Amino acid sequence: MSLWVDKYRPTTLQKLDYHKDQAVHLKKLVQCGDFPHLLVYGPSGAGKKTRIMCLLRELYGAGVEKLRIEHQTFTTPSKKKIEISTIASNYHIEVNPSEAGIQDRVIIQELLKTVAQTNQLDTSTQKDFKVIVLTEVDHLTKDAQHALRRTMEKYMATCRVILCCNSTSKVIPAIRSRCLGIRVAAPSVDEICQILQLTCRKEGLTIPREFAKKIATKSDRNLRRALLMCEACKVQQYPFSEDQAVAQADWEVYLRETANMIGQEQSRKRLVEVRARLYELLTHCIPPEVIMRVLLQELVANCDGQLKSEVTQIAAYYEHRLQMGQKAIYHLEAFVAKFMSIYKRFLEEGLEDLF
Repeated sequence: MSLWVDKYRPTTLQKLDYHKDQAVHLKKLVQCGDFPHLLVYGPSGAGKKTRIMCLLRELYGAGVEKLRIEHQTFTTPSKKKIEISTIASNYHIEVNPSEAGIQDRVIIQELLKTVAQTNQLDTSTQKDFKVIVLTEVDHLTKDAQHALRRTMEKYMATCRVILCCNSTSKVIPAIRSRCLGIRVAAPSVDEICQILQLTCRKEGLTIPREFAKKIATKSDRNLRRALLMCEACKVQQYPFSEDQAVAQADWEVYLRETANMIGQEQSRKRLVEVRARLYELLTHCIPPEVIMRVLLQELVANCDGQLKSEVTQIAAYYEHRLQMGQKAIYHLEAFVAKFMSIYKRFLEEGLEDLF
């Protein structure tokens, strides 16, 4: 039994529920014959991956849906072995090179070279190029991005690259200039409401519009999250009611409690407790960038107006270091320790002013 988010994912450009003008442009892009490298960007849950898969189906037909998972091993110049998982069909391969950390340049060079050097078997009925889909391109190191730029130029005849990321700000200009940029904006609250109602209808359920709107608002216009929340609410209580509470993710509640702990006490003992909680989140595959963002939002909401700008500046500094380093826990813990130091100093100065 599959989740609704996978079960009702559109498979063709014609079936897309929103940004229909963009779907028409993508269809024309396939038909024009001269298919470029693409840079697909937009917020999480906006439908980037769905549009990429619809585009691949438009290019190659239903064959792209026959997927296989492959485990590939690469050797770095220092003889270190890196294992990475790829999802591939006969026409494309999808990989997240940033999983290799600072060794992502090796993945880019070796994998792209291997794929690009193999030609399609029957170019009369197929496109004469393969497609390489690279996800989370904004997490790649600068070395890997420069290697990607050279590879894109060298193997343009036999492969096309589709890059997928949340923001183009961390993608070097040399790559952005070689790709056609396609921005997939987050769906509006009304569009998410319509999709939730349509999905529930397909499942034989009815959902009040006000409750669908509440889910859409709580999901921050993240369609994937909205569908998961709707399915979770159905498990908790059905029939739906307009005043029904929307279930929150466990990790969000846990992170909010962690932020409250940081605000209540600033000590070495509390820092050790917070470190254990951060480890718990990381071991459950919550991305460190998400932990940093939610933690900042909760801490800023609970601290005085004078501190907000200083705390935000510190968070930006440690978020940058998080991207550059390998051990996320060091930078998350350093941010918490710095916040505790500033917050404790602020409280002590406030007490001195009172007396």
